[in-house]
Amino acid sequence: MIFQSTIATPVIVSGIGLHSGRRITMNLRPAEAGTGILFHRSEGERQVTIEAVSANVIDTRLATVLGKGGLSVSTVEHLLAALNALGIDNLHIDIDGPEVPVLDGSAAPFVDLLHSAGVRQLERSRKFLAIRKPITLIEGEKRVTLIPSRFFRVSFDIAFDHPSITQQHYSFKCTAQSFRKEIAAARTFGFLHEVEYLKANGLARGGSLDNAIVIGEDGILNPEGLRYADEFVRHKILDSIGDFSLLGYPLLGHLKAYKAGHDINHKMVEKILAHPDHWKLVDFSEETVRQAGRGIFPAFAGELLPTKA
Repeated sequence: MIFQSTIATPVIVSGIGLHSGRRITMNLRPAEAGTGILFHRSEGERQVTIEAVSANVIDTRLATVLGKGGLSVSTVEHLLAALNALGIDNLHIDIDGPEVPVLDGSAAPFVDLLHSAGVRQLERSRKFLAIRKPITLIEGEKRVTLIPSRFFRVSFDIAFDHPSITQQHYSFKCTAQSFRKEIAAARTFGFLHEVEYLKANGLARGGSLDNAIVIGEDGILNPEGLRYADEFVRHKILDSIGDFSLLGYPLLGHLKAYKAGHDINHKMVEKILAHPDHWKLVDFSEETVRQAGRGIFPAFAGELLPTKA
């Protein structure tokens, strides 16, 4: 966690785009320290590099969409959540279509893909964005708050007027291990009438019971049922981890959300970046690491640094 990382070997993944229905291929390649997460989007002879940062968000209505130079990449949140949770800071992503493949609607296939590629530590320390003072954004019933914490935690509440969901709450401390066990496999979801409306308007062309939970009037339509009893709120946490990775730095803070989605997540990221008095960039220097080895911890280090044996 102290040093930046990338993947050890290139890996390729192909799949259907949720909205376009197109077959899309991504090639994930290692990147040097300080590169960040870069989408190299190609369309015919055109190619543009889109940095995975909040400034490049161009739409949040149905998914988080990054764009630049007239080209865009949609539905980036599941892949970004996997990268964030596994601590991968630097990556080249070559993509030949308008959206990240939806695969099974969760982040689990991306976690498996990244594990197959391996993680390579780089010789540069990571910088963390540590929340120093609480910051809140409220829009109608939606609410997002960040408070100081020694690690990244997400506590989320949702409420839907449907017996298959009703009210759900989950609180999650983000580590690579806990993400894979508790969050990664939670799938995106939608109501049948919403899916039918999107399809009638040329969207959700690739959507099916293979890559989303679909909720009908009488319950879940997926024959296999749910992966978790509270899969809906867990997927909201997954989306939030991906959306808040667009801060450009790993986050040290406790995110508390109620009925939040991509739009308010993006607005909160922008609000955080616009209020630097509420946070501090923390660089784990070599001296910090040496102090940690002697059992001396800065207040913000918390559980990120190894304890003395």
